[in-house]
Amino acid sequence: MNQEATPGGAAANAVVSKIKHLRWYICALLFFAATINYLDRQVIGILKPTLQDEFGWTEIDYSNIVFWFQAAYAAGLLVVGRVMDRLGTRKGFSFAVIFWSIAAAGHALARSVFGFSVARFALGIGEAGNFPASIKTVAEWFPKKERALATGIFNAGTNVGVLVAAAMVPWITINYGWKWAFIITGLIGFLWLVAWLAIYRRPAEHPKITSEELAHIQSDPPDPDVKIPWARLFPHRQTWAFAIGKFMTDPIWWVYLFWLPDLLKRNYDIDLKSVGLPLIIVYLIADIGSVGGGWLSSAMIKRGWTINRARKVTMLICALCVTPIVFAATASNVWVAVLLVGLAAAAHQGWSANIFTTASDMFPRQAVGSVVGIGGMAGAIGGMLISKVVGYVLEWTGSYLPVFIIAASAYLVALLIIHLLAPNLEEAKI
Repeated sequence: MNQEATPGGAAANAVVSKIKHLRWYICALLFFAATINYLDRQVIGILKPTLQDEFGWTEIDYSNIVFWFQAAYAAGLLVVGRVMDRLGTRKGFSFAVIFWSIAAAGHALARSVFGFSVARFALGIGEAGNFPASIKTVAEWFPKKERALATGIFNAGTNVGVLVAAAMVPWITINYGWKWAFIITGLIGFLWLVAWLAIYRRPAEHPKITSEELAHIQSDPPDPDVKIPWARLFPHRQTWAFAIGKFMTDPIWWVYLFWLPDLLKRNYDIDLKSVGLPLIIVYLIADIGSVGGGWLSSAMIKRGWTINRARKVTMLICALCVTPIVFAATASNVWVAVLLVGLAAAAHQGWSANIFTTASDMFPRQAVGSVVGIGGMAGAIGGMLISKVVGYVLEWTGSYLPVFIIAASAYLVALLIIHLLAPNLEEAKI
């Protein structure tokens, strides 16, 4: 008998009704995961002046705490990409969110540089799962021509996470104390976990996907169904192009995350009560760059540009937009500095949307998580180095100018190296 003719048929049919454009709902889940990831990550940056006053940290003490987050992040990325490729994104992402949410809330137990370093180390291990899982999900759910846009959209969640932190953390701290800022933000990840487990499946296994959308997702030539060991990834220059690009540019984003509140306090005496608005403006501008950078290269591809040309022209535009950051260190007006940092942050996010997408441009889907993990590890190692550089530069000079000179040049040099190693973003022959 036809199911719809049975008494419960209508209800059963409603349960399995198809959803148009389901891939964008999946992208929304990735957006909120990135939001929570950066909310948890950013709390300590906003609280730096508060914690520094309470515990008497030097600049080098704080740089050591940041260093251990990045060390753990690098170590986690060395492993987590392969874990995502083996477990799949549904299970792998779930484990990562549980781990980092507990670690984020656990900061409330810290009482010393050592205690905060341990908490940051645990947070770094867990948070390492976010981007490999997200990029792998995009590779599974989107054809190549849409991946930069999808990546730009979910990557915009990183800025929203900082915006939410800028709004929540000062208010919670002023009213309830800094410990509750860590606890409340840390627990938000469990709300996302419920939605993820309820909604996420791979495209071919999802009961609510339409046949038209599944065909659209699978419109690229199929990848060979084989396991790809790490040893087969490292000899390829495409792996090194991605990794070196991340090594040189990810650290600049760490500077904004972990030191921007300090810059505002140091140069313009912006305290915890007033820091929210400047941070919100910076990361609202950054959101525009994230979505805009992803949209721009995708639009170029739809107009007939090659993937290579579209990605690299977009990345060049972003690299050029970072260069005015050198003037932010000496700007006499706080809003001039905020706008310059905002432009650089937007350019970084546009760059990030495209460099992430080059991993899925150059490698088959089953290797994307591992390649992103390798690149993320390289970026985190760069972050470890920049944290020590910033700490000592501030301790010795009290100025951000040397740091921003590094930031202004890093992207152009990185793009040159990427182009030399992968002149056509050709697929790696694995």
